[in-house]
Amino acid sequence: MLGDSINNSSERNSIELDLGEKQDAELCRVATIDIGTNSTHLLIAKIERKLNTFSIELAEKSTTRLGERDPQTGELTSLAMNRAFSTLKRFKDLSESYKVESLIIAATSAVREAPNGKIFIAEIKKKIGLDVELISGAEEARLIYLGVLSGMQFGNKPHLVLDIGGGSTELILADSSEARALTSTKIGAVRLQREFIKKDPISSQNELFLRSFIRGSMESAIDKVSKRIEAGEIPVLVATSGTAMAIGSLLSNKENHMQSKLQGYKITKNNLDIIVSQLIKMTPSERSQLSSLSERRSEIIVPGALILQTIMNMVDVNEIILSERALREGLVVDWMCRNNYLKDQLSFQGSIRERTVIHQAKRFGVNSKRSKSVSEFALTFYDQTKGILHNDNGGGRDLLWAAAKLHACGKQINISAYHKHSWYLIKNGELLGYSQSEHLMVAAIARYHRKSFPKKRHESWQLLVDESQRSLVADMSLLLRLSCSLDRRPEPLVSKIVIEANNKKVNIELIPNNLGENLDLEKWSLTKAILLVKKIMDVDINTVSYTHLTLPTKRIV
Repeated sequence: MLGDSINNSSERNSIELDLGEKQDAELCRVATIDIGTNSTHLLIAKIERKLNTFSIELAEKSTTRLGERDPQTGELTSLAMNRAFSTLKRFKDLSESYKVESLIIAATSAVREAPNGKIFIAEIKKKIGLDVELISGAEEARLIYLGVLSGMQFGNKPHLVLDIGGGSTELILADSSEARALTSTKIGAVRLQREFIKKDPISSQNELFLRSFIRGSMESAIDKVSKRIEAGEIPVLVATSGTAMAIGSLLSNKENHMQSKLQGYKITKNNLDIIVSQLIKMTPSERSQLSSLSERRSEIIVPGALILQTIMNMVDVNEIILSERALREGLVVDWMCRNNYLKDQLSFQGSIRERTVIHQAKRFGVNSKRSKSVSEFALTFYDQTKGILHNDNGGGRDLLWAAAKLHACGKQINISAYHKHSWYLIKNGELLGYSQSEHLMVAAIARYHRKSFPKKRHESWQLLVDESQRSLVADMSLLLRLSCSLDRRPEPLVSKIVIEANNKKVNIELIPNNLGENLDLEKWSLTKAILLVKKIMDVDINTVSYTHLTLPTKRIV
């Protein structure tokens, strides 16, 4: 698992109060533009001032091809600059329509290396009225690190962050505390395609040359990060940006698991080797017919894939994790730090999971009071019935909590089948800090909290890759089913539940908010859920409610 379990209930409740109940939290918007070698990207982020967090409201991309510089002089061509001018004018108009507080623009490899790069930046100021910051390779690497850090739980493990751009490749060794090494190398998908690929498909000889060139170019960066890896550490390889996302989409399609979100998606070395060998043999026209590749991406995917594959072999890892966040998100984090919205750049790490789940609950209009009760009941069931109702070793606790918080989000679409809509919304929503498989498990747990049990024909079940995941989902969904059975009223009447569990017997006591309140409805509903659980589990479960002025003799909370 990528993250630690949610154990600090006071911290979690504080975050929930901020995100769930302060509906009037101040908002501001910030726009960032990344002028890259192949594409120019716009991102508009919505920042919650009081909460020190942000979400992505709009993302736009335009293929400007600044990397197609004059072969004789190396200068940016008039055609490429005009494409960029048009794109930047449009992005400026979009940003203004969103009433952004600030617009941050960064130019990277293609502009900083072109002899007329500074003239180009001056023309942007003159023609469009935009200030562009020309950033160095090291600064680009730092910002990429901040972007990845904002959306991925690092835990206590070092991470190698790999960003393959059009003109440069950044490799960063970092953990949740600091960036240990920042490197930028002048190789990229567009650069290699322009300089070394004259015939496509490439010959075996050209392929061998490219691999050797990439290896030689990256040796210095690999050596730098290797020296900062401590004895016994095994870094996690994280890949960002166009090449990695395109390959992730291709593999996802191949597995018949088309993913709208690739955050946390894992690419194995074996699968990467297979897809690269296939892409190398195809013409650009054939590659463009693949549903995951645009015409321009099909032209540069082979050199980009060779960079990814070669670096994976050089660092000797068997798996890559994808991050959808990179430079543009890093610019947002950097702006928040400079404007005192974050104490430091690491503020996201301690609560990525909690914040993203509660933010999604708020976004989908989930009743915060009711979901809070259900999630607390679910964690009580989890903690007090281990070895009886489930055998999870701790990893499922986070997933159960997230599913409990989001299980009712589908009610905004259709009340009668809301569990199915909840699955769809969770699956296609943003759950930062969770791996791709964890994301799918959260969605599936929410899917099976009511109505039918899992069936082989269900897409939600098919997307779970192995029996261990299916077993975990099955167990956690039963706990959530029991918890949701107590959520019967607009205002929760059950204050807490007390559970005594031993051998194959579970006693559940319902404690009302106010002594004397009648919990017959909740007891009836829980009993129905218990009968369903008993059909698949050999466990004796009983329930009692306290409706009179008496207190339970034993409380386990």
